[in-house]
Amino acid sequence: MNTPNKLTVGRMILVPFLVLFLLTGWGGEANRYISLAIFVIASVTDWFDGYLARKNNLVTNFGKFMDPLADKLLVCSAMICLIELGRMPAWIVIIIIAREFIISGFRLIAAENGVVIAANYWGKFKTVSQMIMIILLLLNLGGAFDILEEIFIWLSLALTAISLITYIWQNRSVLSMQE
Repeated sequence: MNTPNKLTVGRMILVPFLVLFLLTGWGGEANRYISLAIFVIASVTDWFDGYLARKNNLVTNFGKFMDPLADKLLVCSAMICLIELGRMPAWIVIIIIAREFIISGFRLIAAENGVVIAANYWGKFKTVSQMIMIILLLLNLGGAFDILEEIFIWLSLALTAISLITYIWQNRSVLSMQE
């Protein structure tokens, strides 16, 4: 297993620790900062594994499939926890997660037909906006940052819809394989 793929697996391993510190009292008053650190480290590995894979020509089918899955696991877990913490509306999280299920299903259909579909730029913008949104919500700085949090919640929602439509449109030939 190459380094980018190890980073992807490492990101998935961090998710239970993120949830643990977000939803339990194990870290005491430091929970927010421990959770934030775990999320930031996991988010940085997302950028770093892609960079290493492209730079060193280490792009693999495993990475094309598991990297977006690791991102979904990280981001969706954090957003579900943020509902529990009263920091995010459930209906927005449901829409975002529904998009992830649709794209995952789409990827499975493509894989059954021998096609591996990598993430597109809209999906990457969506993921980055969601990661920034989650970081802001975890920081919970209040004041003027409340407006910034709201902006990123709505931006993430908009990019979720745009990336879904773009993804399906660009890969619509996969749907014709099922006829």
